[in-house]
Amino acid sequence: MLLLGIDLGTSSVKVAVIDAANGSILTSVQYPEIETAVIAPQPGWAEQSPDEWWNNVQQAILKAHAQNKYNPADIKSIGISYQMHGLVLVDKDQNVLRNSIIWCDSRAVEIGNKAFDAIGHEKCLSHLLNSPGNFTASKLAWVKQNEPEIYNRIDKIMLPGDFIAMKLTGDITTSISALSEGIFWDFQQQQLSDDVFNYYGFDKSVIPAIKDVFTDHGTIKNDIAAKLSLNNKVTVTYKAGDQPNNALSLNVLEPGEVAATAGTSGVIYGVIDELAYDKKSRVNTFAHVNHTETKKRLGVLLCINGTGILNRWVKNITGNSLSYQQMNTAAAAVEPGSNGLVILPFGNGAERIFENKILNSDIQNIDFNIHTTGHLVRAAQEGIAFAFRYGLDIMKSNGIQPNVIRAGKANMFLSDVFTESFVNATNVPVELYNCDGSVGAATGAGIGAGIYASAKEAFQNFKPVKLVEPAKEKLYDELYNRWKQGLEKSLS
Repeated sequence: MLLLGIDLGTSSVKVAVIDAANGSILTSVQYPEIETAVIAPQPGWAEQSPDEWWNNVQQAILKAHAQNKYNPADIKSIGISYQMHGLVLVDKDQNVLRNSIIWCDSRAVEIGNKAFDAIGHEKCLSHLLNSPGNFTASKLAWVKQNEPEIYNRIDKIMLPGDFIAMKLTGDITTSISALSEGIFWDFQQQQLSDDVFNYYGFDKSVIPAIKDVFTDHGTIKNDIAAKLSLNNKVTVTYKAGDQPNNALSLNVLEPGEVAATAGTSGVIYGVIDELAYDKKSRVNTFAHVNHTETKKRLGVLLCINGTGILNRWVKNITGNSLSYQQMNTAAAAVEPGSNGLVILPFGNGAERIFENKILNSDIQNIDFNIHTTGHLVRAAQEGIAFAFRYGLDIMKSNGIQPNVIRAGKANMFLSDVFTESFVNATNVPVELYNCDGSVGAATGAGIGAGIYASAKEAFQNFKPVKLVEPAKEKLYDELYNRWKQGLEKSLS
């Protein structure tokens, strides 16, 4: 009995197929090979085509089948992980009405700020656990204000994963976890937020049917099953945003457990069991995948927008001739501190840790006679690690005190330089696991289909492949303080 996981990322789609009996990964693929472009019609905007996502998902599934490591007919369930906070709009015939306004788009910042003031800061934070900020509800308000002809044709709004599930099954569903990340959910009233819907003038009919994260979200359509060589009884049994899903994939489900990921954006995600929030909404609280009204499980999420995207920018700007492994090797040849070169990794839209300010990136102290590509790569990776440290200090002030952080050995954590910088800058050990979002989505599908009796059973063979502990925390503390001085100069 096999499980298929889809991870709809910003850069690409990953698909994994696992054997439910022992959790072994039969195949893991990525499509396309070249990173998917982010469309920026104006500075600070970021869009992608949902139809292109769907094409990439189909191609990734067919690419996985082409490995000939399993029989596609043995796949029973599908799980979906997706980039959070995106807005997808469809009409009554399920046609996409415009490009998705994705997570790092900053056009709705002021709309969200005005909603925060109008509804009331304390009311928003105590009921929504966040400022409306630059999240999905505010993006929908932007469409309402600026594209009324499109807004008036909306039948349903969705998060990106809801859209992929719709294309597979024809059914449109969502979850409390998804609605909370869009800032549509009132945690005190346990319902769609009257405050948000009344203030923005939304009709609640645009929200799809609300279901549990782990449940039947629809059976694959016959024509799609035939096209993708799948059994026509395959069901979608799990959907979650990429960060809650990343936490699931690392077996981070209970209070005190903490996960991290460093893909296009970077996140530290800690689980709590009470309705809590940061008073400045610099870190955000959403319903975790296992949250219920009677057993609260919430994820406190620190997001650094400029993570892997900065690493990719460095790759592109230095001529694009080096592979990521060659970049990591060049960075490893440079001493910690990059000979004084400092990079602030904030060039990918409004950053929540700065209360939704658009800071942009900054390269400081560059010396044309000293600094090489290796210095540039190392300074970028150190700058990302220091941004994590800055955000983790905010999380600590909100009660998240990790003794260990779990991360997949993927993306930026493939770099020893980044991993060393992260561990020493935060002064927290990191356990690395051989897993990623697509494997987590496949595991979630198994839980949602009842193939696993519980998450505990699903993760019974789950063990880290490596433990990295702080060894140079004093040095990195000094380097962090220097980096922070550069940040304060940029903020002033």
